[in-house]
Formats: sequence, C-alpha cells, structure tokens
Amino acid sequence: MHSLSDSTQGYTYTIKWMFGLPEVMKSMYDMDIHEGSTIRVLRKFHDSLIISSANRKIVLGNEVADRIQV
Repeated sequence: MHSLSDSTQGYTYTIKWMFGLPEVMKSMYDMDIHEGSTIRVLRKFHDSLIISSANRKIVLGNEVADRIQV
C-alpha cells in the first residue's frame, strides 16, 4: 500500500483508505471517489496528478493525493 502521489502514470488502482478535511472529503464523495473506488492515474506532474474515476477527470494536488492510500 502506498499513497496516490507515489503512484505510476497509466496504472489503475483501488482506494484502500483516505482522510482529510471534512470539506475536501465531502467533495471527493460527491465526485464518487471513496474507499473501494477504482481510479486511473492519467498524468503525473511535479506537484499534482490527473486521475479519472466514473467517467470524470480530476486534478489533485500532492497534498490531497498523499492522504489517499492505494
């Protein structure tokens, strides 16, 4: 298990657990990203990454991705 920010571009992962500020967590759940969700890392940058989940593309900063374990 490792953080999403340490993931590899092009791979698909399942979220094991995640934590953060309540308003961030609510936004993630509203976008159907939660424990058990399958996500794909589309692109990795130095300080962020683009993921896809449920036919959506989302940009996450590393500070958020560090709190998601896959």
